[in-house]
Amino acid sequence: MAPAFTLPDADGNEVSLSAHKGRKVIVYFYPAALTPGCTKQACDFTDNLDLLAGAGFDVIGISPDQPEKLAKFREKESLKVTLLADPEKKVTEAYGAYGEKKNYGKTYLGVIRSTIVVDEEGKVERALYNVRATGHVAKIIKDLGI
Repeated sequence: MAPAFTLPDADGNEVSLSAHKGRKVIVYFYPAALTPGCTKQACDFTDNLDLLAGAGFDVIGISPDQPEKLAKFREKESLKVTLLADPEKKVTEAYGAYGEKKNYGKTYLGVIRSTIVVDEEGKVERALYNVRATGHVAKIIKDLGI
């Protein structure tokens, strides 16, 4: 089963995974709002939101940012995906999307860019870790047969 969560969105409203029961949910974890890779990924999800929604998928992006930063991100990039704040990284950790990363030969702890597909019953259908920001949404659409 996918770990249950309730987190604030960009407007401070609580959003729960359980509210999406009966629909498939793509939950994606990204390191930081307003950065180039995360912007590309969020824009790709927004550009494909109608296609995904038509196939029965809701999309939720989760990062350690505060709701205020998520609101700026949404406004600046005209994002339509639901963005949730996980500053304590509890949900990110529960999904295995926080851990050791390597960048330029240095090892550190951080958010691992990940995408989890949750089915209508709340079970993890597939989990993808260390995904690339560019081209990832197209790959998911192809892999899901949409």
